[in-house]
Amino acid sequence: MGYRVGVDIGGTFTDFCAFDEASGALHTLKVLSTPQKPGEEVIAGISGLNERYGIRPEDVTYFTHGTTVGVNTVIQRRGITLCLFTTRGFEDVLEVARLKMPDPYDLFSGRPEPLVTRDRVFSIDERMLFDGSVDEPLDEASVEAAIEGVRSVGGEGVVVALLHAYRNPAHEQRVAAMIKAKAPDLTVTCASEVWPVIREYERTVTAVVAGYVQGRVAHYLGSLQEALASAGVPAEPMITKSNGGVMTAEIGKQECAQMLLSGTASGVIGAASVAAETGSKAAMSLDIGGTSADVAIIRDGTPQYGIGEVIGEFPIYIPTVSVTSIGEGGGSIAWVDPHGVLKVGPESAGSSPGPACYDRGGDRPAITDAFVVCGFLGQSALGYSAVSMRTDLSRKAMATVADKIGMGLEETAESVIRVAVSGMYLEVSKLVSRHGIDPRELSLIAFGGAGPMMACYLARELGMREVVVPRVPGVLSAFGGLIADIKNDFIRTVYLDLGAGEALDEMRAVYGELREAAMAWIREEHGYDGAVTLLHSADMRYRGQSYEIETPLEADWIDDGDADAMAGAFHAAHERIYEHADADAPVQIINLRLVVVGTPPKPKFAPVESSDATPEPVASVPVYYDGGTHTASVYARGDLKAGQTFEGPAIVTQDDCTTCVLGGFTATVDASGNLILSREG
Repeated sequence: MGYRVGVDIGGTFTDFCAFDEASGALHTLKVLSTPQKPGEEVIAGISGLNERYGIRPEDVTYFTHGTTVGVNTVIQRRGITLCLFTTRGFEDVLEVARLKMPDPYDLFSGRPEPLVTRDRVFSIDERMLFDGSVDEPLDEASVEAAIEGVRSVGGEGVVVALLHAYRNPAHEQRVAAMIKAKAPDLTVTCASEVWPVIREYERTVTAVVAGYVQGRVAHYLGSLQEALASAGVPAEPMITKSNGGVMTAEIGKQECAQMLLSGTASGVIGAASVAAETGSKAAMSLDIGGTSADVAIIRDGTPQYGIGEVIGEFPIYIPTVSVTSIGEGGGSIAWVDPHGVLKVGPESAGSSPGPACYDRGGDRPAITDAFVVCGFLGQSALGYSAVSMRTDLSRKAMATVADKIGMGLEETAESVIRVAVSGMYLEVSKLVSRHGIDPRELSLIAFGGAGPMMACYLARELGMREVVVPRVPGVLSAFGGLIADIKNDFIRTVYLDLGAGEALDEMRAVYGELREAAMAWIREEHGYDGAVTLLHSADMRYRGQSYEIETPLEADWIDDGDADAMAGAFHAAHERIYEHADADAPVQIINLRLVVVGTPPKPKFAPVESSDATPEPVASVPVYYDGGTHTASVYARGDLKAGQTFEGPAIVTQDDCTTCVLGGFTATVDASGNLILSREG
């Protein structure tokens, strides 16, 4: 018995959850992030857990870590100087992309400059056909010339993405071997190893993003391993993955594409557990930190997954938890453009200097300062007393904006909140439209340092029926890492006509290889010896269609060669998505997929003490919203018991965040300690 520790690093705070396996107690902590010295916040948190709760480093038996180092490397374009080797004639694959307008709502939008500029793309003489046969043998002289080209442009790494390597990676593997032999200082990334799927652009851009961040990710994870070892933590660090699972840090050094959305995925996993706990059939998670707001759809306690999620300005085509990021967080700065229009974000104050109220040198008003000016914040310490709350500094910073737009301080602060909420409303509206969901049918699960602070505003705009604030909302992403499964995805492009006898034989053979690879990954590479679940699916389409539908399959159908059952599953999926299906049309299988899942022990909590007594507020304070001043009761979250109810306006304080309950909402504590904010009408 020991402690299971989950860590999530955000732009402002780094969150910790420590679960006592013996008592079932959950201990939480926040420390300020140190982007200028990555990793120091983790060591500071380990020390803080010891000082505050007596959790010794040597008692940590399980350690999970969600990080944004990969995505930040792409956003800030701070990766290595990368080169690309392509089949001759495909040198413009990144620039041509899919010829789609990046933003259909902006007629002046343009595609970003690729991470590998055209002068660093080198062609290789070779040609593999779609069936994996060799049309033109690999010309090794062209490979040697390309390596010399990398030297001439100062390249630090190479991505090898050759035509149809998803069917036969032999040429890619040979090119990689030559690079390692002739230029061992260069990093090498093969597209067929990152995600071996059909469609050249999708496969290439995913491999390029992976190769671009690989150096920084590997260095960061190596530093984390060394720091934890020096601190006396015996547990091998686990890294949360974009698909909602976890893997070892050692594997993460090589498979960095799998952890690009590490931090955001952890939050959705935590929110999904809350949705299942509260019995919510359909929910939307709202994770607002210091820099951004991340939203995702959850159905029946399960996050929605997809491919093509955007990292910075670039899509990656690997399975990920579907998350939409909005550039408005608690640290997003309010400003006035040259035309006198009030704007919020995307620039963030981060942890240094932070919002003005933190008294760390910030003098520009952030969303957090707006809530301070309106009276919702400043009633208690923030972030486990990591920062002080200076109302006078918030008002001083807000005055710089108020003077420019000719409004009072409180009116300006509320305008800042409204502008931020309007930006969230726009992006959330796009999200629910894509999913065909009425937001009024969703529960809003609010977490992150600023999620519970802004949730009622957004729920009211969207007409949502209720807001759920978990017991540990400020550190739910770290908690999500604690409960995440060990998980990995495997895929093979096959191009088979469903129904043919030879096709069914090939399906069985390929799935046999995928199962073998999956078990080797989880048993040998990961060292997991518990029960394992294998989930089968196939990307299927009607012959003549351009895109596929991922269709879950039963293992028995595959082993028994039951083509009718597989076709029926596809017809049903097509009917569900497009409201029509053609049972007589021939069906093609493009990709075979397999997901391996290992489920480690999950934290279990004791029921919350109940009471039917009316909760007693610790104070009453004036707050400003909806154009007027109101009196809000202040409650301490730790004093609330299951079954208790109170009306808004109210403020609920706790160490990891503050919940703002607007008028028109009724707050109830459920049996698990979650705060349910129900909206009248």
